[in-house]
Amino acid sequence: MSPQEILNILELEYPNPDSELDHKSVFELLIAVTLSAQATDVSVNKVTPALFEAYPDVFALAKADIKEVASLIRTLGLYRNKAKYIVEASKMLVEEYEGVVPNNRDDLMRLPGVGRKTANVVLAVGFNQPAIAVDTHVERVTKRLGWASESASVLEVENVLMSKFDRRDWAKAHYLLLLFGRYHATARNKQDVYLLLNQLKEKHTR
Repeated sequence: MSPQEILNILELEYPNPDSELDHKSVFELLIAVTLSAQATDVSVNKVTPALFEAYPDVFALAKADIKEVASLIRTLGLYRNKAKYIVEASKMLVEEYEGVVPNNRDDLMRLPGVGRKTANVVLAVGFNQPAIAVDTHVERVTKRLGWASESASVLEVENVLMSKFDRRDWAKAHYLLLLFGRYHATARNKQDVYLLLNQLKEKHTR
């Protein structure tokens, strides 16, 4: 089964793949993705409405008291660190980028709390740029497909995926593999991924 065939099957299951993190701007996306580290999208979506109501833009969050921010996101793991990161990132955006989220990986990764995965999500989702963010779901699916060894690093998985798909499909591949890993090829479901893919194919071609 070729990489393109796999994408075609997953597109039948998820015809309009998109981030499941609620956001109304690239800035809100950046904050939501930062908060999503070691947390589910569902749990992040529960805290961001109150957070963005209290701090509706980058300028407000840059002036926020870290303890007050922490109290708004305390249901998330590592919430104290995350509160510090998002306030400090907001300050840097205001001081060095005129409050605008940069649209390139190097500048994004300068922001506190922003690693390569977060930067790639912002590029793909927020700016519609070709990028593949490797989270636990994408990594699991890639390794179960046999495209990368179990010992492969996140960066090695990202490079494998970039070589498997056309550049124009990178962002879409990220979405589709993530959703497939989240809802079908889960950590608990040890079924062969190719069997799961064939089941999805049959489901949509009956």
